[in-house]
Amino acid sequence: MKTSARVAYIALISCVAVLAAVGIGAIVLVILGADVVQTYKVILTEPLKDLFGITEVLVRAVPLILVALGIAVSFRAGILNIGAEGQIQMGIISATAVALAWPALPKSTLVPLILLAGAAGGALWASIAGYLRAKLGVNEILSTVMLNYIAAQLYGYLLRGPMIDPAELQTGSGTPQSVRLPKSAWIDRIIPGTRLHWGIVLALVLAIFIYILLWRTTSGFKLRAAGASAKAARYGGINVESCLFFAMVLAGAFAGLAGAVEVTAVHRRAIEGISSGYGFSGIVVALFGGLHPGGIIPAALFFGVLLVGTDMTQRILSIPANMVSVLQGAVILSIISAKMVINDPYAREKFARRLSRFRGHPGGYEVKR
Repeated sequence: MKTSARVAYIALISCVAVLAAVGIGAIVLVILGADVVQTYKVILTEPLKDLFGITEVLVRAVPLILVALGIAVSFRAGILNIGAEGQIQMGIISATAVALAWPALPKSTLVPLILLAGAAGGALWASIAGYLRAKLGVNEILSTVMLNYIAAQLYGYLLRGPMIDPAELQTGSGTPQSVRLPKSAWIDRIIPGTRLHWGIVLALVLAIFIYILLWRTTSGFKLRAAGASAKAARYGGINVESCLFFAMVLAGAFAGLAGAVEVTAVHRRAIEGISSGYGFSGIVVALFGGLHPGGIIPAALFFGVLLVGTDMTQRILSIPANMVSVLQGAVILSIISAKMVINDPYAREKFARRLSRFRGHPGGYEVKR
């Protein structure tokens, strides 16, 4: 397919996807009796009206970028990591444990140690699914989903038992949360009065690192080759099983790091619901960004706007939170569907033929598959 035809095809499918998402959301809003235009206006524009909204978008984008970078590595290598949610929780537990174990350490030592602990926790949890897939051939989708459930139960048990704040037991409230982390464990805020923290810089640096790893190193080439064609990679002497295991561990490390950053920079104590679904949203961000760091960053910012904007609709327009999730789901389904159609060679060929007939070229265009 020629460049002009491909651009037209992508633009058409993207427009259809946007209209579908808007249409589904509009139907839900009409059922609720809400103002459709006003709701979309709040979602897309309200977060960008002031410094607070913009910084909140960036805060939401940080864990999305980190998780999506790890997802991009695993998906490129041919192993589907659906367990980032559980890996985030393991990263939070590991980071919190280290912060509470050595509160007297200086910040310059403790913060890097906490981040490494979070990454290690996520990597260790992901290594279970990676080993099962690489050595025993266990489907990683099944294993990572099951590990998510186990991680959620373990996380809840620790916050209600061994790691609970003693003050919660004394007052009798029993809120499942850890004690507040020492200030030496905090990642500092960039702008006073906002929650924007230096984790955004770390996320951008790691995006560059992932780009270099995947597209500028021999190891990255092996990962991508294993994901493109396992048989061809084996024929070329690449140890595909090692690539799968390494990719899953690295993806888990990034998810665990996202959890460590979230607990030390935003909440500053382990609490329930701290992951906020970033593990699942990160998958969509990675796919929406084309599994490339250059696309993941703007995709994360876009989803940051959606997350903050939908929160604002609950306060400003009193739209139920569950219905806001429906709107987000419509956007996600439309994006994934559009990506699948765009990457379908047969759909591209059919579009090229129709476009050629419309332009008066019965011969059509050659479509690369």
